[in-house]
Amino acid sequence: MQYDVIVIGGGAVGLATALQLTSRNSRLKVIVIEKENAVANHQTGNNSNVIHSGIYYKPGSLKARNCIHGYNLLLNFCRQHDIPHNICGKVIVATDEKELPLLKNIYDRGLQNGLQNLKMLNASELKEYEPHVAGIAGIHVPQTGIVDYRMVAEKYAEVFQQQGGELKLGEKVIDIQFDSDKVVVATQKASYTGKLVVNCAGLYSDKIARLTSSHVNVKIIPFRGEYYKLKKEKEYLVKTLIYPVPDPNFPFLGVHFTTMVGGGVECGPNAVLAFKREGYKKSDINLAELGETLAWPGFRKIVAKYWRTGIGEMHRSYSKAAFTEALQKLLPEIKEEDLMEGGAGVRAQACDRTGGLLDDFMILEEKQAINVCNAPSPAATSSLSIGETVAELVEKRL
Repeated sequence: MQYDVIVIGGGAVGLATALQLTSRNSRLKVIVIEKENAVANHQTGNNSNVIHSGIYYKPGSLKARNCIHGYNLLLNFCRQHDIPHNICGKVIVATDEKELPLLKNIYDRGLQNGLQNLKMLNASELKEYEPHVAGIAGIHVPQTGIVDYRMVAEKYAEVFQQQGGELKLGEKVIDIQFDSDKVVVATQKASYTGKLVVNCAGLYSDKIARLTSSHVNVKIIPFRGEYYKLKKEKEYLVKTLIYPVPDPNFPFLGVHFTTMVGGGVECGPNAVLAFKREGYKKSDINLAELGETLAWPGFRKIVAKYWRTGIGEMHRSYSKAAFTEALQKLLPEIKEEDLMEGGAGVRAQACDRTGGLLDDFMILEEKQAINVCNAPSPAATSSLSIGETVAELVEKRL
């Protein structure tokens, strides 16, 4: 069968893109190819399930525009399909004087990005929102929420198929060939012919992109984020979501506390190099993939510049006491015995040759291919907006 668009990747971004395509044009023949036997098995299904407000992102950036628009699209979708979610708000907490200018910068960005009812908090006002938190100042962000993104992605897939879309599971893309008017995508089971391919392959997006172009100058570096959970009797310490002021040198938000939509409180994540692109455990190692990471000139520059930070993250990974200490900056009452082992996720973080960890979404275009090459957090929140953006690029070509 001939397709108009072949989408590679069955996570939130791939499925949202496919859904937007069939929603905008019911005549389009669209197929999504996913290598796992279920959708949302990787970044989408293993994150902190936060609905992000867009407060952190540089005004005018792809992240800022897509997060805020995607936030509204996501909430409408959840309401329309009765997906449980909770707009509970969060606090961003400064624990040190040197963090105050950074906190003010985040607040100003939020205002520039159009967020309403943000509130700067002093130490006593912080306690009104989170009585057990330790901080000298903070921001209350009322827009932040929680949802189960695996459930969201499964509903994307369901509606997409109801609209005539096709979903192939358990098929790994191994080759892409281009002709003057068509593209042939080969998996280990079959070949699919289309007019255009859209790459939303997440942790393998750079590898898929290299099948479509010789001009891909980024590599995905996998960072594992590990979580603990608070014991039931200690959940009272956290009312909503509690975040630190993030380090501006890294595109990570720091260890935080997240109430979950189904109950419970998660603590984390840290950010350590994964030794395998889908390495959710410390013991998961793929020597070929690790070798590619270590050989990438950009990664070696990151190590040379930030090795102390990296060692600290690794220390927290292997030491529960060190992880607890990081959490105690926000909640001093937390004790090591209050934490239970939680899950882990792996973030697909694009890194360029100069050692830059890309802080914005990145979409690379070829004549017959559109590659979403960097879509880490807040990609799940932004997924319907990213899908809309990609759908518009597709429509210009078909």
